[in-house]
Amino acid sequence: MLRGTIFSFGLILILAGASMAQVDPAAAAREAARKLEAATDALNEAEGARNRVRALTQTLRAYEDALAAMREGLRRAAVREAALERELRSREEETAQLLGVLQTLSGAPAPSLLLHPAGPVGTARSGMILAEVTPALNRRAEELRRKLDEMRVLGALRETAAEQLKQGLIGAQEARVALSQAIADRTGLPRRFSADPVKAALLVAATESMKDFAAGLGQIAVDEVEGSLPGISDRKGELPLPVRGRILRRAEEPDAAGISRPGILIATRPGAVVTTPAAATLRYRGPLLDYGNVAILEPEAGILLVIAGLDVIYGETGQVLPGGSPVGLMGGVTHQDGAVVTAPEQETGAERSETLYIEVRKDNSPVDPEDWFRTDKDD
Repeated sequence: MLRGTIFSFGLILILAGASMAQVDPAAAAREAARKLEAATDALNEAEGARNRVRALTQTLRAYEDALAAMREGLRRAAVREAALERELRSREEETAQLLGVLQTLSGAPAPSLLLHPAGPVGTARSGMILAEVTPALNRRAEELRRKLDEMRVLGALRETAAEQLKQGLIGAQEARVALSQAIADRTGLPRRFSADPVKAALLVAATESMKDFAAGLGQIAVDEVEGSLPGISDRKGELPLPVRGRILRRAEEPDAAGISRPGILIATRPGAVVTTPAAATLRYRGPLLDYGNVAILEPEAGILLVIAGLDVIYGETGQVLPGGSPVGLMGGVTHQDGAVVTAPEQETGAERSETLYIEVRKDNSPVDPEDWFRTDKDD
């Protein structure tokens, strides 16, 4: 009976083969937790920074990266834990058989294991078989122990993840509030013109297209300073995207309703900070047509960057915003954002639930934004 069990287990071990190497999800989650701690330290240091707006913008970006890394680490951990659980359940009978064999081997006297009714030749063969299979059995037992230990580690990691995410999201919200306050307190930004609110309201009411609105932007400016900013033409194709995310729709690509626009649509995370890709004059801020909340930037004469879909817009019309300066925040932040994202939700892109529309107009004609921005990386 024992020999038959050893033979069957030897066959199982031969057919099983080597397992594929996998990325350690627990290590990824721990690294994400370290990033969250670093972002919290950065938030404390930003309080006394000379340029609080820039420091807080960098801190908020650090929180975005850390929270995304934490969710991804937890997703991988959940996937790995589920896979281990399925594997162990599917091999319950095999595992029980393995444990029985190991217990028998450890409890029986060595001579009795080698005795064979066929005499010395059978005994010798039995000894050879046992010598070959026993190390494989031990390896199998060690593999089982390692997987059980890994499941315990992943389970403990999941239990602490909710609190880490909660604290990280609180820190990110504190950074948003501090950033808004720092911008409200900011002084000394150059202003190229003042906006006439009545003319601006009339222009919005009379506008039927982005082209018409862009053509009438000069009407709302009062006492505009002549000249232009250094410009972005020499940086064409190298401008950073205003927000971290991935392209959901490209220029002139129709949506589900068959409507196409000349700009690109970026899928991004709730509460993400949106920044100026270069120093630019804020030509307009506010709701416009069916674009939602819009900020129109002019980095140089004849070029407009239309950024639509913002929840909060920073700056005043006519101000010159430095490159990398926050121009607004995305919406979508709720009390549920601290929940651990499950694998199916993460894989369907539920984490990037907000969308930002970006349009570039040169001499009031739309051009492909991908000719101006670096869009080869998915952030």
